[in-house]
Amino acid sequence: MAAQALTAALDPVFAALTDADPADATLAATLNAALPLDGEACNAVRAAAEAGVEAGWLCNREAGGIQFSRPVKPGEASAGFSVDAVVMENVVGPKHTHTNGEINLCFAQSGDPKFDGNPAGWVVFPPGSTHRPRVEGGRMLILYFLPGGAVEFHR
Repeated sequence: MAAQALTAALDPVFAALTDADPADATLAATLNAALPLDGEACNAVRAAAEAGVEAGWLCNREAGGIQFSRPVKPGEASAGFSVDAVVMENVVGPKHTHTNGEINLCFAQSGDPKFDGNPAGWVVFPPGSTHRPRVEGGRMLILYFLPGGAVEFHR
């Protein structure tokens, strides 16, 4: 039932992401305006995701101090995006390439965390970009929306 609450909360996000192009340099600003962190939709997503982490079904795997899971696989209901949920606190993650881009919804949980230098909110990486995700200054719960579920991890 809890997973269904997250999926239901994500419906407005998936609607906003329909036809979203991670190559669009204005996409993060567009999403921050359309779905602000303090708005109804993001508050519902945050509540459902934090409840999932607390209940132990979301972010139920751990590696290198990072908790993670993939609660949504790409499909028609998710506008073709998979959703990975990650909890990071003052840690650097594994190097990877965003094959089709990556759209992130970042929630601060403690301190004044920054995700790759960005405050809480929407952060977008274009197709083909590569990084080692970094959260500094606190703890963040991040939802990674991956077009087609595509991501390539490096060794």
